[in-house]
Amino acid sequence: MPPGLMSTTLQKQYGFSRTEMMIPVEEIRRCFPALTRTHHGYPVAYFDGPGGTQVPRAVVEAMNDYLYHHNANTHWAYPSSEETDAIIDSARNVLADFLNASPAEIVFGANMSTLTFHLARALAREYGPDDEIVVTELDHHANIAPWRTLEKERGLKVRTVKMIPEMGELDWDDFSRQLTRHTKLVAIGAASNAIGTINDVKRAGEMAHHIGAKVFVDAVHYAPHQLIDVRDWNCDFLACSAYKFYGPHVGIVYGRHDLLESLDFPKLIPAPDSVPERAETGTQNHEGIAGAAAAVDFLASLAPGATPRGSLHAAFRHLHERGKALITQLRNGLREIERVRLYGPPPGTTRTPTIAFTMDNVPSIEVARKLAECGVFLSHGDFYAMTVVERLGLAPDGLVRAGCACYTTTEEVDRLLTGVREL
Repeated sequence: MPPGLMSTTLQKQYGFSRTEMMIPVEEIRRCFPALTRTHHGYPVAYFDGPGGTQVPRAVVEAMNDYLYHHNANTHWAYPSSEETDAIIDSARNVLADFLNASPAEIVFGANMSTLTFHLARALAREYGPDDEIVVTELDHHANIAPWRTLEKERGLKVRTVKMIPEMGELDWDDFSRQLTRHTKLVAIGAASNAIGTINDVKRAGEMAHHIGAKVFVDAVHYAPHQLIDVRDWNCDFLACSAYKFYGPHVGIVYGRHDLLESLDFPKLIPAPDSVPERAETGTQNHEGIAGAAAAVDFLASLAPGATPRGSLHAAFRHLHERGKALITQLRNGLREIERVRLYGPPPGTTRTPTIAFTMDNVPSIEVARKLAECGVFLSHGDFYAMTVVERLGLAPDGLVRAGCACYTTTEEVDRLLTGVREL
């Protein structure tokens, strides 16, 4: 089924009405077959969303439909190839709605990390030894390592903005200090996948553009929780991953049209040189692209709107309020438990519904293992945000991380709290 039709299909399949405000969580849960799983006799509660959410049935069906009925390579003059072209074009339109971009600014790839390395190599062809890139301590290393690699390959310098460990936030005074006349790029995460901090990306972009630098935003952890607007942020590049917002393992990069046209991307000579395909290397994951569009359509189906973007605005607004209530319940409950230590932004701060904590004298892996025994699945370790864990003084053991998703219930939060109390 072509992307873009999924919202209507979901409404018919599950009885959702576009005149309703936001469908109840019980109906959302009906869309996710994974939620029927049990472990040791317990229904599984998935709090591992920051590492990858569960997938609604409609997304898998879109991928199956592509593989069963349209599977072909692109740009050839026979029906299944032309259908593949149409599905990819439609997906670019859907993801453009998701990010408030244009379809020609949407680049697909294996994942955010691979796409960022690819973009870094293209940008580096214009950089020299006197140039600088600014990253932050709050970031996932997928938004650090690609730029660090350029230190070795191009001899440029990477400068790092400090975080304030006690607050779980960026040090904006240090941010100002790290910007110099040599800064070519600021690479900043929209939200911390480890502790849930939401950064003021627009402020960072204004500061960077003031000195003539470009802005790259890692929005992987942000994308499931707040609706992205690349025009409002005025960023030059942005990356996210569909598997964090109920889709398959596919990466997406937004690139400003003029930059995608002008950058010297490494590519095969016969490959298309038009945007956005000139930024894509090799045969793409066509079924994954169809699934990524279906994931956006699923989100748009959760609330009414005059346009797909309007539906997304309404859905994210409601999901944010629901997530805020869940994370408040979780945080307040954890604060009452002896030996539990919480990390990240203080109460009242805008954040993602993600909580990081430790238990005195219990390794994070043991906390996760014990909670899994009662059907509560969550993550442990550093989540590839190694610098955050180091600055919090928690290496090598790391943190326990619980994230709420669109299918999380208050009862599941109670089960998590009960499990921690029993520990």
